[in-house]
Amino acid sequence: MAGITDSAFLNKVIPYGFDVATLGGFNLDSPTINACRAILKRGRSEFCIDEAEIFDFISQEVANIKHVHPDVLVSCNVRSTTPQPIIEASKTKNLDIIEINCHCRQEELTSIGCGQNMLKRDDFEEFICEVVDNAKCDVGVKIRANVEGVDTLEIASIIDNAGADYLHVDAMKPGVFDADYDLLKKLVETTNVRIIGNNSVNSASQAQKMLNTGVYGFSIARAVISGNLSFNLSSF
Repeated sequence: MAGITDSAFLNKVIPYGFDVATLGGFNLDSPTINACRAILKRGRSEFCIDEAEIFDFISQEVANIKHVHPDVLVSCNVRSTTPQPIIEASKTKNLDIIEINCHCRQEELTSIGCGQNMLKRDDFEEFICEVVDNAKCDVGVKIRANVEGVDTLEIASIIDNAGADYLHVDAMKPGVFDADYDLLKKLVETTNVRIIGNNSVNSASQAQKMLNTGVYGFSIARAVISGNLSFNLSSF
């Protein structure tokens, strides 16, 4: 969650049973950092770190988690208009997963071809392949499902064929206040990449519904925004 999921927050909630902790999203290049500043001006929470400092900042954040929870995998969700800064971030010591953000829908980011509009870029496949081929840790891609004008199954196939290690899917379905479970099932059936389901997991029953689609795992964000969790993850 932008402006929230830093190491201090994650160290507080990891003991509830999480085996992967995701930092970010962080902006890595001038266009995304400038977009972040514009988002901040209208009062929305964001992480806004100067370009000269962002890689050292990520390194310290990863170290903060590994020092307290050495067995937890650390992922970092990042935005960039080009692959190279993401590749550079993947070199962070002890970082387990670099996650390409193809998910955010803030206009300041989508207008520069980032966030969910990454999915509409002509060079999307090339972008993902370049990161996967050159990253120094596992690569995940977080997408928003059912974006207008985008075939989610086709996008998933591109990510799978590129060799990504994880596909993190916000299974949002317009007009429905629950995850698109049918889509998640199709993604599991038609790809080989590990699918992480996201959206509306705020109870044990919702988590089980997500797992029943066959996904490799599920993610939780807003349900832990208070720093607490109302159900036990150890049962899954």
